[in-house]
Amino acid sequence: MTRRRVDKDTLLKALPGLRDLSILVLGDLFLDEYIVGRATRLSREAPVPVLEFDRSFCLPGGAANPAHNISSLGSTAHAIGVVGDDEAARKLRSHLGEAGILTAGLVTDPGRPTTTKTRVVAEGTLVFPQQLARIDKVERRPLDGVVTSRLVTHLDEFAPRVDALLLSDYKTGVVNDETVARALRLSRNHDKLITVDSQGDLHKFKGFDLVKCNRREAETFLGQDLRTYADLERAGEGLLAELDSVAIVITRGDEGMSLISAKDGILHIPAANRSEVFDVTGAGDTVIAVLTLALAAGLDVTQGAYLANYAAGLVVRKLGNATPTQEELAWAIENWGDAGS
Repeated sequence: MTRRRVDKDTLLKALPGLRDLSILVLGDLFLDEYIVGRATRLSREAPVPVLEFDRSFCLPGGAANPAHNISSLGSTAHAIGVVGDDEAARKLRSHLGEAGILTAGLVTDPGRPTTTKTRVVAEGTLVFPQQLARIDKVERRPLDGVVTSRLVTHLDEFAPRVDALLLSDYKTGVVNDETVARALRLSRNHDKLITVDSQGDLHKFKGFDLVKCNRREAETFLGQDLRTYADLERAGEGLLAELDSVAIVITRGDEGMSLISAKDGILHIPAANRSEVFDVTGAGDTVIAVLTLALAAGLDVTQGAYLANYAAGLVVRKLGNATPTQEELAWAIENWGDAGS
């Protein structure tokens, strides 16, 4: 097993390279809505807390979150995806614009709602707000052929101009056989990096440079438990060969991540932050965004994995889909322990 540590000075010097890149993000765009209330008593009607409304807010979710991470780190994200003709779409477009994400690649489908995930969150005597429930408004039927054709047209338009293509599959139809095939063909024709946050359907992404999934998704795909480093290494090496990829990244929650690379070998990186974990929502989006930026900047995949690990440690300290800045990432590298020890 290969273990190559990257010192902190190297990572700090690499940070400016994450700026001024252009990344195409194709995937399922969501609006994440948060309704926050203060827990005052138990209901007489059911064994649930009664919340007195305090505030509500919305954040870009789904594939919009890696796009937001890219923008937050100083690069440009071109979002390609589908929204409905509804108020949620208008809110999402507004949030994307405020975040500096380019939205010319959004396709409006009046026949389906904008995917909206509404989280009910309680505040009170708890140290950190507690999510009590989530209600998803989502349409999972396949996209209309006309809508898919418009997505492909946007891919054809933007792919030659960007430094990398990132696919984010949340299984609501955008990352389908046709869009995946076109994105892969464009990446090869124009010599562009292509990465994916796969959500488990790994066979769809054969030929991608980097494939990311979490441990549960890998276990489901392979039909086996991945309990030990040896399990992860065998699985990763098998996936690397089967998918003909440059690197496989398997995230392991509070245990960190495992990198299996054709060039850099195998590296198991423990989580950079295990003591201040309040909300893991969107941490995987941060990982794929930072990995893609790092590789597009010319860094090796090991450096990218270290940077992504620190970035994930930052966003789990915040409520909702959070994004790190360059300054926050530099702080984490300087102040947290060696995440590769």
